Amino acid sequence: MELQLTLKQLTYFRALAETGHYRKAAERIGISQPSLSLQIANLEAALELKLVERGRAGAVLTPEGREVLEKTRSILSEVALLQETSGRMKSELAGTFRLGSSPTLGPYLLPRVFHHLHENHPNLKLTVRDGAPSELLQELLSGVHDLILTQLPVSSSDVTILRLLREPLKLAVARNHRLAQKEIANDEDLKGENILALSRRFTLHNQVADLANSLGANLLYDYEGTSLDAIRQMTAMNIGVSFLPSLYAASEIPEVGGDVVLVPYRPGRLNRSIGLVWRKSSGHHKTFAFLSEIILSVARKEFSGLVSIEG
Repeated sequence: MELQLTLKQLTYFRALAETGHYRKAAERIGISQPSLSLQIANLEAALELKLVERGRAGAVLTPEGREVLEKTRSILSEVALLQETSGRMKSELAGTFRLGSSPTLGPYLLPRVFHHLHENHPNLKLTVRDGAPSELLQELLSGVHDLILTQLPVSSSDVTILRLLREPLKLAVARNHRLAQKEIANDEDLKGENILALSRRFTLHNQVADLANSLGANLLYDYEGTSLDAIRQMTAMNIGVSFLPSLYAASEIPEVGGDVVLVPYRPGRLNRSIGLVWRKSSGHHKTFAFLSEIILSVARKEFSGLVSIEG
């Protein structure tokens, strides 16, 4: 039967090499000398090499033994580092995870989250990839992402969904639009109005389409945008009005001198829901739940008045 190489054999061999004596090595490890001798013999048999010469002066390494000792120290050092890393990951927020995020959300929320993680949880690292919500879910299920930050709803029985935020949608109009000077717009103001929206790849498209239908407004399918910037620019050209997420609006639309005007509409009643989603089969539920608390903490501190907490 072929003998297998074990970490125990390597540990015993290192102790023997460092003490130069079977009895001393056995005492250091806390085993009997015959047990140590047997493990060294098994190691030599597994490697098919003579590692130790036993004489009056004690244990002397052969040239092969010296080379194996160098490799042994490297292997045991890496094993110790792995055990240390494992222990740290069990006791605190740590590891590298792949996060998928909607481009209508991630660029405006995640930089503050990353800053918080860097300052307070340096052992947790996120790599981020943007994608349309329709693609993010499939990429999550196929293992491209470990978790996703996206607009809800998400339909799948294979994922855990944690609702985080409600983000208001802001009515944006061109500076020369008839509603630009109104203190507050109402549903009647938007009846028959042309409304711009992102493409069907975005969950926000469906929300805006449903709203347009309920208002008796016209959704401009011929002018679907590929980004929020594109929607804003088409709005500025008075092609139609649009509904922009508040985090984007706060980042890209100045209160004075912007290319579009934000008009109050359904304050506190027109929102999109944002959540963190991961596979039910994932072994990192505790870490992801803790990460959600970090996102909420950052939102409360950095985006007060722009978003509200779910629940």
